[in-house]
Amino acid sequence: MTNYKPIIAIVYASATGHTESLAQMVADALVRQGAQPDVFCVKEFDLTELCCYDIVVVGTYTWMNGEIPKQLHGLFEAMEQQDKTSITGVFGTGDRCFATYCGAVDLFRDMLHAKTILAATLKVEQMPSADDRMRCDAFAESVLTKYSHHKGVTLAANF
Repeated sequence: MTNYKPIIAIVYASATGHTESLAQMVADALVRQGAQPDVFCVKEFDLTELCCYDIVVVGTYTWMNGEIPKQLHGLFEAMEQQDKTSITGVFGTGDRCFATYCGAVDLFRDMLHAKTILAATLKVEQMPSADDRMRCDAFAESVLTKYSHHKGVTLAANF
């Protein structure tokens, strides 16, 4: 086992700011674990760069009746082409008053589970709060642990 610093991308879409806030909380949780994630709004992310990352974490809100937002369709399709060695995670925000709570998270989860090595899923009700910090920490730990176990590496203590 060797020490390695995984290259991590967090790619998200946010309509109300809730998912953007959650993306920052997930990034902060990864930093507390010693990682240095790159955080991108999906419109700023070059899909050809997917292969440059060891771990890709997707953040989504849910649109209409549990659908993936239009701006994430390209990312969804590109990630469907990933191989089974890619480590991924998905998080999102939603409102329980709708019939399909965080449906876009579920759609990404199902595809990522089939096409990649899905490490973790996280759903948060509307705007994340300080109470969600521990959940973000657990999410980040799960992603990094899955990566280290799958790749057979020891993550460097200080990335």
